[in-house]
Amino acid sequence: MLADFATLRVPLDEHNFDEHLSRAEQEGLTPLAFLARLVGEQADRRRERAIERRIHDARFPDVCTLAEFDWQFNAQTIDRGQIEQLAACDFLRRKDNLVLVGQSGLGKSRIIKSIARQACVLGYTVRYTTSGALFADLTAALADQTLPKRIRYYCRFDLLVIDEFGFDRMERDPSAQAASLLYKIIDSRGPHRSTALVTNIDFDAWSDYLGDPPLAMAVLDRIVDGAIVLKLTGKSYRAHRAKQLPSSAELTPK
Repeated sequence: MLADFATLRVPLDEHNFDEHLSRAEQEGLTPLAFLARLVGEQADRRRERAIERRIHDARFPDVCTLAEFDWQFNAQTIDRGQIEQLAACDFLRRKDNLVLVGQSGLGKSRIIKSIARQACVLGYTVRYTTSGALFADLTAALADQTLPKRIRYYCRFDLLVIDEFGFDRMERDPSAQAASLLYKIIDSRGPHRSTALVTNIDFDAWSDYLGDPPLAMAVLDRIVDGAIVLKLTGKSYRAHRAKQLPSSAELTPK
């Protein structure tokens, strides 16, 4: 039997097998229950490693979960049930896009990273990036003629998260082809993969941000068509935290 487990690449040595068998005899387990315990532990470890690998490959800059989100701060404007429903990732099963729109400081990035992390747990492949990092990567690929390869890379994930779109014009300015590059990514992913975009600018400002109105509208049409669009409002967490800091007078030594 151990040889069969080795063929199936189940890491089980003779000592562990004897230990499991002894415990099963002591507890009076049925053959089916014994097999479920024996194989189940190994399967659980393999699933945990797969989840860890998907989270690592997603390249999240930090660990975010909805359990840590402050639901009370903007309880009147941010629907907890709606966000938690998105974290079930049915939109990924349907290949729908997701767009989060709202001013800075509402927790949009934390929400999308939490949803994307849960997608990893559920077995989906994810890649997280900011629009600035994406533009820089694609611009470099354009320069060294590896753009088709990079587009294929970004198209292979079940979910591509583009965070901080429109957050800082300085990140977009070095990429003169930003609108065209973003269009290539969105168009290539098409209806077969889900893309999540997080932005602090309304749709009517996309043309100005990307600097190419026709292409900006083409990107908008492709990402918003049939997408789940969540417009968040409320108070800024960061502004609230800043108000809690002591004044300069209070910081001055007596």
